[in-house]
Amino acid sequence: MAALVLVAVTACGAPAQVEGGSTSTGGDVAIQQAVPALHTLDFGGQYRFDDGVAVSVSAPKPFKPSNSAYPRSDRAVAFEIIIRNDGDQPYRLSGLSVSATVGDVASKQVVDSTQGYSGIVDAGKDVQPGRDVRVNLAFTAPPEPAEMRLTLRPTATSPVIAVYCGPA
Repeated sequence: MAALVLVAVTACGAPAQVEGGSTSTGGDVAIQQAVPALHTLDFGGQYRFDDGVAVSVSAPKPFKPSNSAYPRSDRAVAFEIIIRNDGDQPYRLSGLSVSATVGDVASKQVVDSTQGYSGIVDAGKDVQPGRDVRVNLAFTAPPEPAEMRLTLRPTATSPVIAVYCGPA
């Protein structure tokens, strides 16, 4: 049995081992699928993926969601995410996956259009080479500031996931 082990950096700089593998039968080696590598940054940083897409995530901005926000939450944090396409092919914004966690608990995305947080409204559009787009996303947060991770993956098949972290 052949195995593939990748060392990745997980949330906020703690090293971890990620294991994946494949089996072989009758002397044939099966194709191994690598587990995506995690690249950890502080909020405010930028990560450039191999395809030329660069992603910047602002520091979190705490706010009180309006009465029309969904889901209801007493506190949320917002991020400005800038996606820059320095590749030579258009980047399909609908491929972007963004999730957040506080500790080991998933944080839900907050839609609060009265405050400008409507999700990725231009998801069906392409970001042309040399252009960028700004997306404002918000997530539920606990009453007191806590360590938060924002995980971004530009496509479902991206070999790297960018993880932004810090207090929020």
